[in-house]
Amino acid sequence: MQVNTSRFGQVEVDDERVITFAKGLLGFPRHQRYVLIQPNDDSFFFWLQSVDTPELAFVVTDPSLFVADYRVSLKPEQLEELSLETVEQAQVFVIVNKRGNVLTGNLQGPLVVHTEQRTGAQLVLSDRRFDTRVPLVELEANTQAASA
Repeated sequence: MQVNTSRFGQVEVDDERVITFAKGLLGFPRHQRYVLIQPNDDSFFFWLQSVDTPELAFVVTDPSLFVADYRVSLKPEQLEELSLETVEQAQVFVIVNKRGNVLTGNLQGPLVVHTEQRTGAQLVLSDRRFDTRVPLVELEANTQAASA
């Protein structure tokens, strides 16, 4: 299938790679179909691109790459909603934002994707150890801007 994006133009994506979020994402309940676009082979960050809206995309990453003790505990009803028997059947992502020169992750609102069924949900965790702006990576300062 062809997916139109505002960042990459038209991208060819296998139909089997579409992830359906039955309830959408927080703030975007009507946008339910997304694909992951990896900008390059060695990137830890992906674009979660809406299949139906070219302008709607989120930068996401696997939080365990940056926060070693981050774990998502799913309640039985959440496992059932995602048709999961165990959390190990899922891939967890968090939405990334840039604040100044730091990339932060929303660890309180993870995206849990059933890897076999390609379905997902955005959860709101009650665990207050993590919040919506956990620093993940500090970006290098632009050397041209610094020397100007």
